[in-house]
Amino acid sequence: MSLYLCVVAGEREIAGVEVGTYAEFNALRATVAGLEGGKAGARFPTLMLHSDCEGEWSAAACAPLERELAAIIQALRDLPPQPFPSAAQTRAAAERGLVPRHAGECFLDVDGIPVLERLQALAALAQQAGAPVLFQ
Repeated sequence: MSLYLCVVAGEREIAGVEVGTYAEFNALRATVAGLEGGKAGARFPTLMLHSDCEGEWSAAACAPLERELAAIIQALRDLPPQPFPSAAQTRAAAERGLVPRHAGECFLDVDGIPVLERLQALAALAQQAGAPVLFQ
């Protein structure tokens, strides 16, 4: 089962990110928890304490989410690469010739793009549109 996050303004979807499987998203969150000293939500509550089931980040919640994602991206740039969280991500990276330079590049969306950067852009767009990020 896959996690899809999107921004919907009115009746129209204006952007979306297919994050990948829930297991891949949970692997990302486990790595982020490591940045928090193992206490999920201590530094990044907007990302870490939100259920990955159906729900949303409101447009207002996307401002702190975007800041958290920026801090996470920066922190992961200081860590060495780690194994991809799934065989599917390993294959996607190999197919695209991607060789991670740091830990942040070891978590990809289904298109093989670093998922943290995609989520940060989605949070920024949600704020601009005044719309929530929906979990689907």
